[in-house]
Amino acid sequence: MTEMPRQPSDLTRTAPTDPDQATPQTLISAEDIAARLDAMAADIVRELGPDITMIPVLKGAFVFAADLLRALGRHGAKVRLRVQFLQLASYGAARESSGTVTRSGALPEVEGETVLVVEDVLDSGRTAARALDLMRDAGAGRTALAVLLDKPERRVVDCPADFTGFTIPDRFVVGYGIDWAERFRELDHVAVVD
Repeated sequence: MTEMPRQPSDLTRTAPTDPDQATPQTLISAEDIAARLDAMAADIVRELGPDITMIPVLKGAFVFAADLLRALGRHGAKVRLRVQFLQLASYGAARESSGTVTRSGALPEVEGETVLVVEDVLDSGRTAARALDLMRDAGAGRTALAVLLDKPERRVVDCPADFTGFTIPDRFVVGYGIDWAERFRELDHVAVVD
């Protein structure tokens, strides 16, 4: 697990209420993310072996999952990856989780497989725990959780990550696939808007 690389000193704490009025400020650079994903991929291949079914939790984890997928390939030319998707939501357009995790679509077929659930932010733990439970219920042989960002201060459900990109303070983050009301996903870095 890697701590956040640096805490920018000029970050403001005034929380905007409208994404159109927000000015995201860099928290973790694209370069720091790329370096960390490379190290995570090496750890994942070493721990889980060459046959992994990756299950990104949509929508927020899709950018992280795509870059992690490429990094996994670089760390094991023989790594056989199968990618399926799981759509879970607890935020909607709000800045706070509703506390209820809803699923859309069919469950991936994972019976007997080594499943790596890929999540953008581990905060309350509800979404990640639900994803892992769904995979176990679907017959996964082994499950593991990879998260880009971990906010341990917000944990409500005991759901530790097996592989963590960065541990960050309880700040509202966007970018690198993570949105606020479908905005800011396109940023190549993680930013705060609080």
